[in-house]
Amino acid sequence: MTAPAADHVRPGRTATAFNTTVAWLARRGVSLYGSRELAVRGRTSGEWRTTPVNVLAVDGGEYLVAARGVTQWVRNMRVAGSGELRLGRNADSFTATEVTDPAAKVPVLRAYLRKWAWEVGAFFPGLSADSSDDELAAAAVRYPVFVLHRP
Repeated sequence: MTAPAADHVRPGRTATAFNTTVAWLARRGVSLYGSRELAVRGRTSGEWRTTPVNVLAVDGGEYLVAARGVTQWVRNMRVAGSGELRLGRNADSFTATEVTDPAAKVPVLRAYLRKWAWEVGAFFPGLSADSSDDELAAAAVRYPVFVLHRP
């Protein structure tokens, strides 16, 4: 019997070091190309959990894309439905709605790859910003996307 396929990609040492550095900088008010520290309540503990994220602006909307798949922050966001984006002393509250339609994810994934492929391209094997709409839509089920709503 084979083990079930993972629904997310675990970060390696280099990615962990990079994420730690980006989170450290965000806590001190320094954003690297749009990075923020995402804070979301844990789905069982209720405690704040944080991770660095890239906030993407597309056609007037703001999005979070889970390049590594269904990670812990995604599971927590699905339950909490809200969180904070932190940069230094500023904490901006938001609510979030998951985008479930693969076709609606296409322009978001394309823009995400256009902006951050240098950072996250390894998590999108065989895809690029120049991939067809059909290719991106077929892959969209592996990448949770949330649209942010600000008060």
